[in-house]
Amino acid sequence: MAKLDGTKVVVIGGASGVGFAVAAAAVEAGAEVVVGSSQTPRIEAAAKKLGQGAKGHTVDVKDETSVAAFFEAAGAFDHLVFTAGDWGHMFGPTRDLDVEASKARMEVRFWGAARAAKYAIRQIAKDGSITLTGGMLAHRPMLGAPLTTASAQTTEGLAMGLARDLAPIRVNAVCLGLIMSEQVQTMGEAMVKGFTANLPLPRGGTVEEAAEAYLFLMRATYVTGQVVRVDGGGSLV
Repeated sequence: MAKLDGTKVVVIGGASGVGFAVAAAAVEAGAEVVVGSSQTPRIEAAAKKLGQGAKGHTVDVKDETSVAAFFEAAGAFDHLVFTAGDWGHMFGPTRDLDVEASKARMEVRFWGAARAAKYAIRQIAKDGSITLTGGMLAHRPMLGAPLTTASAQTTEGLAMGLARDLAPIRVNAVCLGLIMSEQVQTMGEAMVKGFTANLPLPRGGTVEEAAEAYLFLMRATYVTGQVVRVDGGGSLV
């Protein structure tokens, strides 16, 4: 596998959670890191915590002008990881769906990823990689969540489509199960157990465990158009 020493990694969504864990792991592996998030104080704090010359820039992935400016400021780089997502949900019976609100909630994780890819290719190395982030509901639909399921599937579809369109740049996706990020930890122990009790690995994953999948996809130079599942076996049950 390729090494990350001397490479430059851009992580959008890198201020917290899985994104920050990816950034920290990339720094440890010898990469220069640029983190992006919509909240300036959080991104400045993340860059300071990462140390070793890590940089942070504010970016609103819902705004194409902001995305273009972010990548211009980032300069040339080797790998893009996109973990940004809003925490609004699209749960509820089909007869009660708020379609307009649900459309808005795809602005970050799907359309934001598309905008990022559009401008990343102006700066990314020809042998670089892009890794997007999806979720387990793409493969294990649950009652009352048809649009959440569809949203997760669109992310994976985007990764596969981009892998064809942007080749030889590699594009993949990571499908996350329940990862114990700061947001998930607010759910409470009982709810977490409800989601994980029947898994082959009956617990939530750590952000560090999730980050390993992203580093693998950066290093794996003969892997593109693939979805790597980090879900404790959730897609099996």
